[in-house]
Amino acid sequence: MDHLRIKPEVKEALEQGRPVVALESTIIAHGMPYPRNVETALNVEKVIREHGAVPATVAIIGGEIRVGLTPEEIEYLGTAKGVLKVSRRDMPLVISKKMDGATTVAGTMMAAAMAGIKVFVTGGIGGVHRGAGESFDISADLEEFKTTNVTVVCAGCKSILDIPATMEYLETKGVPVVCYGADEIPAFYSRRSGVMAELRMDDPREIADMIRAKDALELPGGVLVTCPVPEEDEIPFEEMDGYIQEALADCARDGVTGKRITPYLLSKVKDLTEGRSLEANIKLVLNNAAVGAEIAKGLAK
Repeated sequence: MDHLRIKPEVKEALEQGRPVVALESTIIAHGMPYPRNVETALNVEKVIREHGAVPATVAIIGGEIRVGLTPEEIEYLGTAKGVLKVSRRDMPLVISKKMDGATTVAGTMMAAAMAGIKVFVTGGIGGVHRGAGESFDISADLEEFKTTNVTVVCAGCKSILDIPATMEYLETKGVPVVCYGADEIPAFYSRRSGVMAELRMDDPREIADMIRAKDALELPGGVLVTCPVPEEDEIPFEEMDGYIQEALADCARDGVTGKRITPYLLSKVKDLTEGRSLEANIKLVLNNAAVGAEIAKGLAK
């Protein structure tokens, strides 16, 4: 396929039917400060390898979609200026202009599907923003689940969003949502959100079997697997919600809109929590990587 380059290690694993896990790059270019962004990206790849799968971090460099990055390319993304945040709508422009781009959840799902990768690990997905009834602000990530057959393993949608509305939206689109090892949908930094899970599974192999059945039925779209942040690393929901309300007020005051909202809010929350949110973010991504690798192994078998 034009504009797509798959790292030889990843290509060989796919051809041999071995487990591969895709990873996004927005967390590198826009989600964390340097050098924690690069350290985290490399550690996530390390966890996936330790669990017997091959990592494939996705980004656009020089207008080329790259599925599987070298450590040098990850370092470049973590330090370069002007790296765009790339979702579905942005991909044609970034490719035609031969620009650099960090892929969002939607962008990474697209690239993973192009390469034939079935499992993708991230921190949290986008969703329905608070106040979307007036703003109509709903992440393109949710629309991607409707059409792109990739399983996304995360810690739920980001807690700055409207979690109940996000779950309702996914239900309307027919997207299976599995809560791994818990009865409540996690709220990113927090293990609980007050939203009960429709489907709980405690074994990655059981999740892999469900995905395999979905494919056998030729049902379109993706699957969402939510994993609670490890208990020792969480920030309780009630405490976190207070910080988020304060950050949202600042966002409205400063007139922040569109794709700038999420990075703005995450930065504000990091300051308000004195860095605790960043540490929780790192730990939950590493936890998601371990679960995602086990699901990929189940699918490969």
